[in-house]
Parts: sequence; C-alpha cells; structure tokens
Amino acid sequence: MSSLSSSSSKKQALFITSLIILWYSSNIGVLLLNKYLLSNYGFRFPIFLTMCHMSACAILSYLSIVFFKMVPLQPIKSRPQFFKIATLSVVFCGSVVGGNISLRYLPVSFNQAVGATTPFFTAVFAYLMTFKREAWVTYAALVPVVAGVVIASGGEPGFHLYGFIMCISATAARAFKSVLQGILLSSEGEKLNSMNLMLYMSPIAVLVLLPAALVMEPNVLEVTLSLGRQHKYMWVLLVLNSTMAYSANLSNFLVTKHTSALTLQVLGNAKGAVAVVISIFIFRNPVTFVGIAGYTMTVAGVVAYGEAKRRFR
Repeated sequence: MSSLSSSSSKKQALFITSLIILWYSSNIGVLLLNKYLLSNYGFRFPIFLTMCHMSACAILSYLSIVFFKMVPLQPIKSRPQFFKIATLSVVFCGSVVGGNISLRYLPVSFNQAVGATTPFFTAVFAYLMTFKREAWVTYAALVPVVAGVVIASGGEPGFHLYGFIMCISATAARAFKSVLQGILLSSEGEKLNSMNLMLYMSPIAVLVLLPAALVMEPNVLEVTLSLGRQHKYMWVLLVLNSTMAYSANLSNFLVTKHTSALTLQVLGNAKGAVAVVISIFIFRNPVTFVGIAGYTMTVAGVVAYGEAKRRFR
C-alpha cells in the first residue's frame, strides 16, 4: 500500500514539476520573443502582435474547452455579465499592448523590474475601489517595492522615458484588471475560471484591437507580408509567439489549480528573476550594480508584502 502511495506521490510531483516548467518556458519564451520581434527583428507593431496573441487565445481556448473538455464550459448568463467581461477585456488589452510597446524601448530586465510593482498598484486600486484596508505592516512592505524601481531606473543604462511610462501604465492596468475582476464577477452566478474568462475575453479583444491596429499601424499588413517574404521563419515565429501566449495562460491556470496560492506567488517572483537573467545573456543589454540592487530590493519587497499579507490577513 505504501509503495502505491509513494508511486502516486512521485507521479503527482513529476506532473506539477512539468506544469511549472511549461509555465516558466511559456511566460519567459513569449516575453523574449516579443522583445526579439518588436525590437530586434523589425516587426514594430505591438498592437497587431497583441491581436495575434488574442486570436490564438480565442481559437485555442475554444478547442481546449469545447472539444478537449479540459474544464466545463461556463456560459454567459446575462447581458450585464457580458458587458462586465467586455470591460475586463478592454482593460486587459490595454495592459498587454502597453507591455508590448514598452519592450520596443526597454530591456527585458528593466521591464520585469517595473512589472514587479504590480502588488503596489493592486493594493492602491483595492483601497480606492473597494476601501479594502490591509495591516500597516503590509503597506510598509510596499515601500521597498517602489524604492527598488526608483533605484533601478536611476541605474538603468537603457532607460527610455516613453517606454517606462508605457511599462508603468501596463503594470497599473494589469493590477486594475485583477481588482476589477474581483468586483465585477464577485457573485457566485457570475464567477468564471480563468480559462472560460479567456474564452470570452479573447474574441472581444480581437474586435477592439483590429480597428486600432489598422488606424494606428496603417502599414502593418504590407510590412508583415514583406518581412514574411524576406525571412522564411517570420510566420513560424509569429505563430509560435501567439501559441506561447495562450500556453502561458493555460499553464498559469493549471499551476494555480494544482498548487497553493502561496506557491504560485513564490514561483512568480522567481520567474521574474529567471527571465531577467536569461534576457541579459541573450540580448547582452548592459546592467549596472545599481540596477541589480534596485531590482533585488523590489523583489524582496514583493516577497515581504506577500508574507505580510498572509500573516496579517
């Protein structure tokens, strides 16, 4: 009996490890490919790239839920619920587009440092929108989160003001979306798991992004076709990048389902650090001691914030 239990626990551990590897590789892979396409490859269309991501998410979400039955289909039950999902979709679009725009101007390492301040914006929006207060120790832990980014900004050789503003905006929009989601889909009848939410949000996002891309990136189709003719792997990179964007969402859902919230938080903090190290090796962007110290302070602050929140809940 004990040998069967041991074998089962080993299989479970192997399964969870595989999920974490998939989550890490998908998240870091899509981030690095975004940077390569937008900054190094000459594909300077962040809105169109985000639309490709959302198109892949729409198609693959439908296949995963309707055909492969990975999770039960949760139908939209009312018009108000649909409008709530549409609102979340627009905010989500803004966060992804802002993040992609920032990658045109900022190194991945600095982009991740700024992105690590998400808990700060989440706490601010939670207080402003729901009047939810945390213990003073929890708020105190956010001080090094912000201070670390200020220090990292001062020590970043590749600092670009517009890219920084876009990155901060994307981070704030991501936090706003998570708080808004908790408010809009809080009733039991309206709650959706992340896979079903992605199923409904993605097509709406495509409908929002398509006219935006045609207006703000008018030569996108011409340049994309031209790049496709010049570089035979162009379409492979674009399809791979879009597929990995869905894989990042799917693996995030599966890791959340099979581990605890605390494990997910710890893994998320480590994922950012791994992405920074890999990006520095690949893109060879210069880093300074001040920049590394600032990013380290931010990550330490995020860890302290999560621990304080858990203890003083």
